[in-house]
Amino acid sequence: MLTAFARAFKTPDLRKKLLFTLAIIVLYRLGSHIPVPGVSYQNVQICVEAAQKGNNGLFGLVNMFSGGALLQITIFALGIMPYITASIILQLLTVVIPRLEALKKEGQSGTAKITQYTRYLTVALAVLQGTGLVATARSGALFSGCRVSTQIVPDRSIFTTVVMVVTMTAGTAAVMWLGELITDRGIGNGMSILMFISIAAGFPGALWAIKESGKLAGGWIEFSTVILIGFVMVGLVVFVEQAQRRIPVQYAKRMIGRKSYGGTSTYIPLKVNQAGVIPVIFASSLLYIPLLVVQFGGGNSAWATWIQQHMVDGKPPHTVVYFLLIVFFAFFYVAITFNPQEVADNMKKYGGFIPGIRAGRPTAEYLSYVLNRITWPGSLYLGLIALVPTMALAGFGGANQNFPFGGTSILIIVGVGLETVKQIESQLQQRNYEGFLR
Repeated sequence: MLTAFARAFKTPDLRKKLLFTLAIIVLYRLGSHIPVPGVSYQNVQICVEAAQKGNNGLFGLVNMFSGGALLQITIFALGIMPYITASIILQLLTVVIPRLEALKKEGQSGTAKITQYTRYLTVALAVLQGTGLVATARSGALFSGCRVSTQIVPDRSIFTTVVMVVTMTAGTAAVMWLGELITDRGIGNGMSILMFISIAAGFPGALWAIKESGKLAGGWIEFSTVILIGFVMVGLVVFVEQAQRRIPVQYAKRMIGRKSYGGTSTYIPLKVNQAGVIPVIFASSLLYIPLLVVQFGGGNSAWATWIQQHMVDGKPPHTVVYFLLIVFFAFFYVAITFNPQEVADNMKKYGGFIPGIRAGRPTAEYLSYVLNRITWPGSLYLGLIALVPTMALAGFGGANQNFPFGGTSILIIVGVGLETVKQIESQLQQRNYEGFLR
């Protein structure tokens, strides 16, 4: 492994890409620590320390994707979350709106237009989320229970509010630009790399917090246990993420003049976890809506009290609903992203067939049958991985937000890491048959 890293840096063009990617990462992390104008930095630090000791799960997901910049209220506070949301929305709308579906089929030019629409939607969502974040910070709801939570934004004038929203929107646009720079001139997918860095940046602090809050041998036993759980989870996630059902496809020979074309054998790879981390994000976001409604308008009614007591991390109703939502969204997302009828039509168009299955409708039915069979274990796997924080730290003081190897984070870390390593390996194999991993 170390020899492969050395070969990667000895290759001039690959070394430039790696160093460029590292430089962008440094800029991104630097912007995550620059506070927004109009924010009291001292009061923010007091409330952040209080939030780390308590439970601030309401904004935990967005804070994780921003690398801790959300609660710090920095210029990159929104991080890449608006871009992720915009990408998911456009992906869903592509199935519903014929115009977007036609653009997707146009190839590179259509993809460029969809990317442009994603940028516009990202900026609009950044304005909306930035306004919501400023309003939440001014009301003191961002850090519930902190004694100076209402003094985070001392100046409540309209001008200061506009400056804060514009600054965070510009920060989101800058993050989007940095991600595209990595994609064009660096290694890997830029947005995925920034997401990877945001999540990994919180690992050291979370691990040390577990050690500090531990009671056995000064916290070292809890610390070692979490590290061991993390290694086991990484191995499990790598195993499942790489697992796939390969459906063989045979292409018939065609004679054009005196030359023979086709006759090759290939396969359709159907991953066990075809949906990736999207179902976990959908389920987490949907479960935050009742808490937000209660926080901003629920009052002291009976239903609001029930939601505050039962729909939080660690409570049985929350756990059951979370698991069921993940399973539902796994099937939902696979259904809208993989069209068996379209795959069957393309195979028939180019003379391909699955051995033992007739072309056309029988092929589509067979693909749908196989996809449903492998989606069941994939969805159950996602649900169990997402519930690891609740199950693993039940006896560690209940500080679930301090567990770094949670479902969403570990899936993204492993997935992005595997894809990036594959890209480096493919570029190394152009010059050395040994590649990146022997």
